[in-house]
Amino acid sequence: MSPSDLRDHPLRHVLTEELHARPFARLVAPQRATHLALLSGEGTATDDRAHVAALCARFGAPPPAADSTHHMVVIGPLTLKWERHTEFSSYTFFWQPADDDVAAAAPLGEVFSRTALDFVPRDWLETLPGELLVGVHLAILPRDTPAPDPDDVARLFGTDNLAGSLVSSEAAAIFLDFRIHDDGFERILIHDRGMRPRQAGRLVQRLFEIATYRTTALLALPVARRYGLELSEAGKRLTEMTSQLAHIAGLEDERRLLASLTGLWAQVERVAAEASYRFGAARAYYALVQRRVEELREQRIAGLQTVREFLDRRLAPAMRTCQATAERLDTLSQRIARASDLLRTRVDIQLEAQNSDLLRSMNRRVELQLRLQQTVEGLSVAAISYYLVGLIYYAAKGAKTAGLPLAPDFVAGAAIPIVVTAVAVGLWRFRRRLHRLHRQAREEEH
Repeated sequence: MSPSDLRDHPLRHVLTEELHARPFARLVAPQRATHLALLSGEGTATDDRAHVAALCARFGAPPPAADSTHHMVVIGPLTLKWERHTEFSSYTFFWQPADDDVAAAAPLGEVFSRTALDFVPRDWLETLPGELLVGVHLAILPRDTPAPDPDDVARLFGTDNLAGSLVSSEAAAIFLDFRIHDDGFERILIHDRGMRPRQAGRLVQRLFEIATYRTTALLALPVARRYGLELSEAGKRLTEMTSQLAHIAGLEDERRLLASLTGLWAQVERVAAEASYRFGAARAYYALVQRRVEELREQRIAGLQTVREFLDRRLAPAMRTCQATAERLDTLSQRIARASDLLRTRVDIQLEAQNSDLLRSMNRRVELQLRLQQTVEGLSVAAISYYLVGLIYYAAKGAKTAGLPLAPDFVAGAAIPIVVTAVAVGLWRFRRRLHRLHRQAREEEH
């Protein structure tokens, strides 16, 4: 039996190819690379893809597929790697200098004098969609060049506040300063100590991702600072409102406090709607930075802090600030919900007490009506009996006139006790039935 005899799931090939998507570049030293990350927002992948296609058309290279989110292509002396992420696109240009270019950049101070970006059309760069968030120039020195001295690297970077380490099982040495230089770009220097081409591509990709995800994670820090004071003030207002719960007296005060709590809840939910996405993205980006740093497998270079140490000292506190603000936002929302539930419970209890008083008042009125009805019924027995006896008297009188031997006065007198008894029994049964119906109604209410 061959696989062709089986019916494929429609997504089988797509899901399998996903594991091979976004391949690493094969890089051989000497190498120069420039990495750009532009924040264009969600829903702009079509514009970014079209811009890449326009550059490919200019160099006669194949454009990205209509629904692709990554594309690697050779354009002139460069190799372009484009990747579309949730809210930004990254463009990485690789250039391998010729021997003359390498000789010209032999002094370490000239290694960034010519970059891969120099070969990209200026008009195309100026019309890139979005805003530049990350820009990094990277250089890989060949393994036959002397190992860079940290002091020489400090002069190249213009600062001694560097991070550096041996990575990839000591196959390379890296140097970074995480600082934007006068040309508007960060710098990364790699000394090849025995990397394979694919290994070099993975290392460069990890370093670019650390630079990119570090910056995108920090987008949450201004949000945390902007809303931190507002959340503090909201927390104080909530504390004041909660303390009023023990002192409010009337239903109107409770309703007024509930309206204030509702307004505060709306304010906190507005902040949550504006900041929750940014805080969630920061957590995800920061996790990626930590993972990429772990994958470097750093070993210390004497006199330099490692990339992990640098980020733990600078990036981690910022991320903790964002996390604390996000947690305070969640906690504040929960506290408002609990206070609102408590106040609504108090209002419901007050309303139930008022309803109970109203029902008791209605029961008293019904009882008074029954007593009045009983009094009226006593009078009604005499009145009804009087009219019935009168009817009997006239009936007997009529019967005597017709020739029957009856005495109307005697018949009327004899009928009085019978009529009164019958009327009284009838009214008593009627009243008893009303009492039973009333009792059933009260039991159903309770």
